[in-house]
Amino acid sequence: MRLPIIGVGAVASVGRDADEVFASLCAGRSGLGPMRGFDGERYNGRQLFEIDNRAEDGADRPLRATEFLLDAVAQAAADAGLGDDLSGVPVLVGTGLRELRSAELWWRDGADFDADRLHFGTALRERFGTADTLTVSNACSASLYTLAMGADLLTLGDADVVVVAGVDSITESMHGLADRVQPDPPTALRTLDVHRKGTILGDGAAAVVLRREDVTSPTGRLWGVLRSVGMTCDAKHPTAPDQEQVAESMRQAHRLAGTQPSDVDLVLLHGTGTPLNDLVEITAYGEVFGAEAGNPVITGIKPMTGHTSGSAGLLSLIVTLQAMATGKVPPLVNLDEPIEQAEGLRLVRGQEAKHEVGLAQVHGFGFGGVNAVAIVEGA
Repeated sequence: MRLPIIGVGAVASVGRDADEVFASLCAGRSGLGPMRGFDGERYNGRQLFEIDNRAEDGADRPLRATEFLLDAVAQAAADAGLGDDLSGVPVLVGTGLRELRSAELWWRDGADFDADRLHFGTALRERFGTADTLTVSNACSASLYTLAMGADLLTLGDADVVVVAGVDSITESMHGLADRVQPDPPTALRTLDVHRKGTILGDGAAAVVLRREDVTSPTGRLWGVLRSVGMTCDAKHPTAPDQEQVAESMRQAHRLAGTQPSDVDLVLLHGTGTPLNDLVEITAYGEVFGAEAGNPVITGIKPMTGHTSGSAGLLSLIVTLQAMATGKVPPLVNLDEPIEQAEGLRLVRGQEAKHEVGLAQVHGFGFGGVNAVAIVEGA
């Protein structure tokens, strides 16, 4: 499979478009700040990676996830030369919680909005004229799952161009759950660090435009080429990852792409900063890469963006494409003392690295064992 990626868009706590997000990450700037959307007196953890688009009084309001999604899709469509008319283009959205925050505000505060606004398709149809939309809600690998679905549509000839997106806004119920399982809340997200204490949630949205290889791009812009998405769904535990299946998703991605671990120049970790997830991810990586494990440079963006749930995989993919275009790799910040399993690896620490990237591997692993790994090639 060789599918050109011809447009990108992103919104996160560190930037309101893909270029600003990437510049912030390369500079090591974090989007972590005091919690604004919820009553801090109710929780131990009072910091989040929020997109600051609320009113001046800080009051929360419904449909913020939809706003993030429309922004990212508009950026990607404009970048690809599609404009605002996506009437003939399938739009696939991956998410963890959809508009759950809006439902919370309706139930508790009586927020007023029409029920059909809970479905992203309503706003996508109004803004872009989209007749073919699909929303997949399957945890933190959701946007890489929709990437695979979009690739299937193109490969089967069911579409010439597709928009693939991922989005989530932080919900109070999810923050509350995380707060209860992390009674001593982390003050920073520390991927692969010995002293990591857990993850911190973030707002985010990302979108890319893919086309078939034999279809001419409207603008001729080429960010990179999607070679494969490997996926497993093990359902062995509600939350805990399974090392065997995480490793298998990596192997599957390379089998589908016709590549080898030795071909990889860059790995973008899922890197949630939780004790078990980081350990399983890096151990599975070492198992698959073997003697080649020390060759690629390795980084992750969640210490600066937070865990953006359904958008996380695509956000990492877009950062990867920008690294390929610029030769700059953002650092893995807050990493003071790597865990034993990460010793000897080429972790990008401290500041951005200069590195030519021809082939990259992007990770996305979610609750329930929904694992996805994308292989992408430079333009």
